Amino acid sequence: MTRFGYTLMTEQSGPKDLVRHAVAAERVGFDFEVSSDHYFPWLSAQGHAPHAWTVLGAVAHATERVDLMTYVTCPTIRYHPAVVAQKAATLQILADGRFTLGLGAGENLNEHVVGEGWPAVDVRQDMLVEAIEIIRALHTGDLTTWEGDHFRVDSARIWDLPDEPVQIGVAVGGEKAVNRFAPLSDHLVATEPDAGLISTWNAVDGAPSIPGTGRAVGQIPICWDPDEQAAITRAHEQFRWFAGGWAVNADLPTTAGFAGATKFVREEDVAAQIPCGPDLDAIVESVKPFWEAGFTDIALVQVGGDSVDRFLAEAAEPLLEKLRSAAP
Repeated sequence: MTRFGYTLMTEQSGPKDLVRHAVAAERVGFDFEVSSDHYFPWLSAQGHAPHAWTVLGAVAHATERVDLMTYVTCPTIRYHPAVVAQKAATLQILADGRFTLGLGAGENLNEHVVGEGWPAVDVRQDMLVEAIEIIRALHTGDLTTWEGDHFRVDSARIWDLPDEPVQIGVAVGGEKAVNRFAPLSDHLVATEPDAGLISTWNAVDGAPSIPGTGRAVGQIPICWDPDEQAAITRAHEQFRWFAGGWAVNADLPTTAGFAGATKFVREEDVAAQIPCGPDLDAIVESVKPFWEAGFTDIALVQVGGDSVDRFLAEAAEPLLEKLRSAAP
C-alpha cells in the first residue's frame, strides 16, 4: 500500500505555523510527515528557516499517529554526528517510536554557515559514511570512542535511548551513491521518480529490500490553488529554485546565488515541472510516476506557506482520496 505524506517546509513557514500545519495534516489523513532541515531558505521570498529539530520535538507532542522524518539532515558539517545521534534518540522517545532519521550529504546553502568550507561530493559522501557508522555505534548505548578520517568521538554515550531503535533513511541520487549507502541504511530517500534507483538498491548485498523491510521515500512539490494563475505566480516566486536540479542546488551558498541562478526561469518553466491550480486529477498524474517507479512513500510539498491552511482545509482530503484510489 502506497503511503502519502505531508512536508513541513521550514523554508516557507514559521515554527508555530509548522506545528499547527502538522496537526491539521494528521487530522485530514496524511500517513506521515517529513521536515526539511535548513539554515537558509532557497529564495528570500520564502522567508523562513526555523530550527527543524525544535519544531519536530513540538510536532511529536502535538501529534499522535503520523510517522515523522527529517528530509533530510546533513550530519557532517553544521552538526557533528554524535550530536545528531543524541537528537535522534531523544526525538524517537518523544515520538513514541514514530521517527525516522533521514540523512544526506548536504547543501552548501545550509552547511557553509559554520565556516568549515564546502568539500567536493566524494569527500562529502566519505564523511556521511563515517557519520552513519558513528550514529549507529552510539545508538547501541555503548561508550564510544572513534578516530576516523573526518571525525573524532571521545568517550561518548547516549544515555536516553528509545525502546524502538531509530531507523535511518539516506538520500541517494545515482548508482554510485546507492551502492555505497544501501548496506548502511534502512530506507532509500530520493526526490526523482527513478525506478533504476530502487532496482539498483535491491541488487546490493546487505540492502533492505524495497518493498519489504525497506521503504523508498519520495517527495514532490505541488501548488494547489483555486486560481491557476495565482498558483503559477506563487510557484515561480517561491519555488523556481527547483528548476536547477541537484547538481546545481547542492553547491549554491546563498539565497542571492539561487536568485541569480534562476533569473531567467519563466513562470511557464515552473508550471511545466510543478502541477499548479485546482485540478486534483492533474496532481494525481504528477505523483503517479513515483508509485510506478516503486516508491512506497510519497511526501507532498504544498508551495507557499500562506496557502497551506486553505490547502489542508479544502483540498487535502479529496486529494488523498484520489491518490489512494489511483495508487497500488
